[in-house]
Amino acid sequence: MDDRQSHDADHDVVIVGGGPAGCSAGVFTARYGLDTVVFDRGNAALPRCAYLENYLGFPAGVDVDAFQELMHAHVEEVGSTVVPELVESVERADGDARFTVETDEGRRVVADYVVAAAWYDGSYLRALDEPTMFEQQEHHGEVEERFDPDYPDADGRTPVAGLYVASPAGQRSAQAVVAAGNGGHVARCLIEDRRRERGFPEGVAPHYDWLRPETEFSGEWDDRDRWREWFENEVGDDHDLDDDRFIELREAYIDRAFGTRRSESEIEARSDRGVRKLVEVLGTERVLDAVDDEALRNYVAETDADAQS
Repeated sequence: MDDRQSHDADHDVVIVGGGPAGCSAGVFTARYGLDTVVFDRGNAALPRCAYLENYLGFPAGVDVDAFQELMHAHVEEVGSTVVPELVESVERADGDARFTVETDEGRRVVADYVVAAAWYDGSYLRALDEPTMFEQQEHHGEVEERFDPDYPDADGRTPVAGLYVASPAGQRSAQAVVAAGNGGHVARCLIEDRRRERGFPEGVAPHYDWLRPETEFSGEWDDRDRWREWFENEVGDDHDLDDDRFIELREAYIDRAFGTRRSESEIEARSDRGVRKLVEVLGTERVLDAVDDEALRNYVAETDADAQS
């Protein structure tokens, strides 16, 4: 039997760890269009927090369990899958540039990229580059061999092609909001590398996940020729692409740029859906319990009056 058929599934990206770093990375890779799966079960740091009070966007803080539910819901909303299994090993078969990832439940998947985003010791990576990936560290008075946080560079890239590290990352793992930012940054570096592999030149390889209002495409920027001019200026003459491939990449870049355009009605619809999704994850009863009773009565009365008018 062909070895590829012995795996449960193929993915573009496997992320090990479903905390702030891993979920943030998963949101970016999935939104770019990469088939992404997040494995989340193990010794995580966030559940040790009594209550999360310093994560931007929650003025009075947020319950840790609710925060984790929101993170996982976000990952799944953009098309990723969260699997509650512990990754036991990541290895690369001889002659295969892809990774084989195996979990404690016996699941085996293959992926082009792996993002390590688990807070624990990283022993699941041992088969990839053992001599330089681990170091002796003192932990709670005992000397242990643990993953070296200096193994990846500042952008999460490693000497193992296709392997990125968002956590452990030293002080970048110390606070949830910083860990999330680091996860997003590492994912953007992964996407940039993938775009380079596909031929995008230096000036246009970075990807910006940014929706734009229609007003951003008014005037000259509503003209594809203006975008072509911009693309060619950014790339310059220092590239080795033939004309056909250059045109293909240029048009793909412009297509993606125009694909970020949103009308006022689309923005309003997304805003409404965003609120509904937030309530859905938190639970309607929980949200209603947080609203003042008088405010609820006034809202119901006004709604009834509007319906009768």
